[in-house]
Amino acid sequence: MWQKAYALTKEIYQATQVFPKDEIYGLRQQMRRSAVSIPSNIAEGYGRQSKKEYRNFLAIAYGSLCELETQYLLALDMELCSRNNFVKDLIKEVGRMLYRMIHPV
Repeated sequence: MWQKAYALTKEIYQATQVFPKDEIYGLRQQMRRSAVSIPSNIAEGYGRQSKKEYRNFLAIAYGSLCELETQYLLALDMELCSRNNFVKDLIKEVGRMLYRMIHPV
């Protein structure tokens, strides 16, 4: 799961590279922060060595993923970047993985 979230972060950094200069401190920075937050919270939660804390950090990572998805859709609608099916698929896959870990059957 961490590996997929890490790959997503790298893809977001590449996708936002083409944003115009006036977005450097706007949506570009926000998307990058949201993206970095996902694998960072997964790692921090795992490092806490407590199931309760791990699940809490996974929930934070899931929230960041939801933020990122919204920001990505906005960037597409504003034509700041082109549609990337790999990014879309990673967002969905990481979301499913996080949801399953937060809400075990």
